Amino acid sequence: MFKRLLSADQIFIVPIEFSKSIEGIEMKFTLRQLEVFVAVGRGESVSRAAECVGLSQSATSTALSELERVYDRRLFDRIGKRLQLNELGAALLPQAIQLLDHAAEIDALLAGRSGFGPMRVGATLTIGNYLATLLIGDFMRQHPGCRVSLGVHNTAHIVRQVAHYELDLGLIEGDCQHADLDVIPWIADELAVFAAPEHPLAHKLQQGGVIDFADLLAASWIVRESGSGTRQTFDYAMRHVQSKLDIRLELEHTEAIKRAVESGLGIGCISRLALKEAFRRGSLIELPVAGLDLARQFHFVLHKQKYRTAGITAFLELCRSVTAGARRSDEIVLPYIR
Repeated sequence: MFKRLLSADQIFIVPIEFSKSIEGIEMKFTLRQLEVFVAVGRGESVSRAAECVGLSQSATSTALSELERVYDRRLFDRIGKRLQLNELGAALLPQAIQLLDHAAEIDALLAGRSGFGPMRVGATLTIGNYLATLLIGDFMRQHPGCRVSLGVHNTAHIVRQVAHYELDLGLIEGDCQHADLDVIPWIADELAVFAAPEHPLAHKLQQGGVIDFADLLAASWIVRESGSGTRQTFDYAMRHVQSKLDIRLELEHTEAIKRAVESGLGIGCISRLALKEAFRRGSLIELPVAGLDLARQFHFVLHKQKYRTAGITAFLELCRSVTAGARRSDEIVLPYIR
């Protein structure tokens, strides 16, 4: 008897009861049980896991309990209604995810499906809004059978999701020191201080004046929120005078910051990549400041224990090929999609 196994990532056909001897080892678990375990481990909740795997809460709880029963080992600590991975469960999670990823590739191969399996990609806001959608669009044109989900959040959120195996790959614009993650440099980026053409500092610049730190301290600022890679770079660059800055607004979206600056509410500081078209049109003006280092790096982040599928490897290669001829993110030729 067989049952269709539904997950957020892939559909398998597996036996309801599965016990197989491989080189003399008796396998007592099913792929379905591992799928349920992974879903609970990611969401720390049976109800959320049930939604992911398409089962009722009782069936999800039964599958997890059966996995623990046949091995007589607990995988979670029960804290109220929350299930938290214990030491054994935390060690099992990456291996279970890897096995399910392998199973998806085997299923696709046997079923004669070409292309790659599903991918979950996360990107920080600058990368997500100005690069990632184009990259993913190009990738899906080259591999029509592949499904890619993209989540756009700030750096802290993306790092947390990759660390918890909720994403296969993160594209971030801030630094990351997480011990469980591989952080791979991608392409250089740089922030720029900017203002509306009518702003007093823009007039000063147009009249041959020089923008200095005293001007920055006297201005009103509109900046990204804490936890974003852009704010991280901005705070470090302004670390010696940060407490004296007049920060009027903190916004989560670069486009909102651009609109606020255009309306005359203050000056801002975001990636040159996000400002490229506005600078070209003249709707925003760069305010160069001598001695202000706003350089940073875009990075790929992957979990060290996460199996890297052929699809992830191919997507990384595409990202590198697209940016190979550019020294900095705003020099990437867009649109590049063939």
